[in-house]
Amino acid sequence: MVLSGIREVIWKGMEASNRTISERLLLMAQVLEILDENPFKVRAYWRASEIIGRLATPVAGLSITNLDAMEGIGEGVALKVQEIASSGTFRELEEALSRIPPGLIDLLNIEGVGPKTAKTLWQKMNITSVADLERAARARRIRALKGFGEKKEALFLRSIARQKTPATRMNREQADEIIAVIRTVMKEGTWTVAGSYRRGKSTVGDIDIVTTDDPRRVNSLLHGISDEMIDVGDKKTSFRCRGSRVDVRFTSPSMFGSMLLHLTGSAAFNIRMRELAISKGASLNEYGIVYTSQGISKEFSREEEVFFYLGLDYIVPELREDWGEVEAAHSHTLPTLVEQGQIRGDLHVHSSWSDGSMDIRSLARAGEELGYSYLACTDHSSSLGVARGLDEAALKRQAHEIEMVNRDTSCHILQGIEVDILADGSPGLPASALRDLDIVIGSVHSAFSQESDVMTRRIISAVSHEDIDIIGHPTGRLLGQREAYAVDMQRVIAAAAATGTALECNASPFRMDLDDLHIREAIQSGVKISIGTDAHDPRELHYLPYGLGLCRRGWATPSDLLNTLTCQEVLEYVS
Repeated sequence: MVLSGIREVIWKGMEASNRTISERLLLMAQVLEILDENPFKVRAYWRASEIIGRLATPVAGLSITNLDAMEGIGEGVALKVQEIASSGTFRELEEALSRIPPGLIDLLNIEGVGPKTAKTLWQKMNITSVADLERAARARRIRALKGFGEKKEALFLRSIARQKTPATRMNREQADEIIAVIRTVMKEGTWTVAGSYRRGKSTVGDIDIVTTDDPRRVNSLLHGISDEMIDVGDKKTSFRCRGSRVDVRFTSPSMFGSMLLHLTGSAAFNIRMRELAISKGASLNEYGIVYTSQGISKEFSREEEVFFYLGLDYIVPELREDWGEVEAAHSHTLPTLVEQGQIRGDLHVHSSWSDGSMDIRSLARAGEELGYSYLACTDHSSSLGVARGLDEAALKRQAHEIEMVNRDTSCHILQGIEVDILADGSPGLPASALRDLDIVIGSVHSAFSQESDVMTRRIISAVSHEDIDIIGHPTGRLLGQREAYAVDMQRVIAAAAATGTALECNASPFRMDLDDLHIREAIQSGVKISIGTDAHDPRELHYLPYGLGLCRRGWATPSDLLNTLTCQEVLEYVS
């Protein structure tokens, strides 16, 4: 194809990022769904796109064998990844794109338009671009299409107008702030947050609510907290709160379980569950299970009932990604995930000795209020250039204060440091400053643009250093602000497994690093995970559940985390 040839010329000399590869695979999934292709093939591309999009390890340079060995990436997709890496696209994608109008894919950026809707608009109304859709909506022709109506027509126009200022995904703290506003108008015990928020994902797009409350009561109150009421109805109401979309689905108590299951997702998990129902001669949707041939339907008031009916153990929301959890539930081999009540302490906190706001006694008091046995005070090293970063002399003075505080507190303060991993992989403080500390976190805070192999060797050097116990925020990402630096996490994880070095799950909502995929890979390799809030003030100590959710998404059990150990056990592990 001419288009493919042009792309290949432009592409020469460029390296495909994980984001680029993920976007091409996602595009393939969308095009195949528009073309009504095999749903198993569609799901394979969706799943591979999501996995690669969240990996820190650059996949462009990996071999077919290494790609095929990754969970969710088969040999067929691996071949496509290599093709994208070399040319920016792949032959099957170009062939599929040639079967649809060029502007049709742009419709998928419009709120309310998925692949199936795009296909309908194309085939029923010859709408093949956003401009076509806007013209048809303004002419009030969309409402004549079966299953669309006046409200959807208005939604398309609002979405087209908003495209000039596209919305970004929320971090979990931002989502919590919106949920707190919603809580002021919802009746306790009648509603649950669903969607990606309930599954514990790092970022959240829209907020989904399932409720059994009276739509008239709820809708009348939502006006008072909304920026904009998008759509108001007895089955579903959509509005914007603090700039983000919230969808409220109303259901009866007898259908609450199946509705919550459906709206929690993920899409891939829902497809897998529907396939399981089909294998039993039934269909599963948000209203329950239906045996069409027999005219029998079954409603579910609780999610657990759906799983039991299909012969599965209950699958917690964090695992619902079609990463093997359905098969594990069927064979009764699901892991017993770590719970909040099993967490004994926070292993990454800053004090007023460097750039935090709490003195040592305030740290201990805050830890006591949270019911912790210990907190690790890990201030920045002087090498980072942070105001009042600690050098060897300051660490000795701090040790005395910590010793005095620990005499009369139930929350033991571990003395540690977050030492900078310098560009050559060495720690930013000498061994004499590190060896007597309770715990040492090594983190990259500079030279983020190093080439992948250089950055990987830099971090592995820190992993192998005898005085470094934990690698902090291992991929360096800042959600919505900075991409992860190029690091081969498979090599880092292998090195950590060999040395017994723990990898941090940084629970700050601005980091959430490691992400779930790497946590699972680390756990499978026998690497311990350390959750740290990276707190600089008392409020941030409450971030720990965010990291715990990521660890649960990574299939973490209590034995996989340092934070479930007693204080003495932590000291023995890092010694």
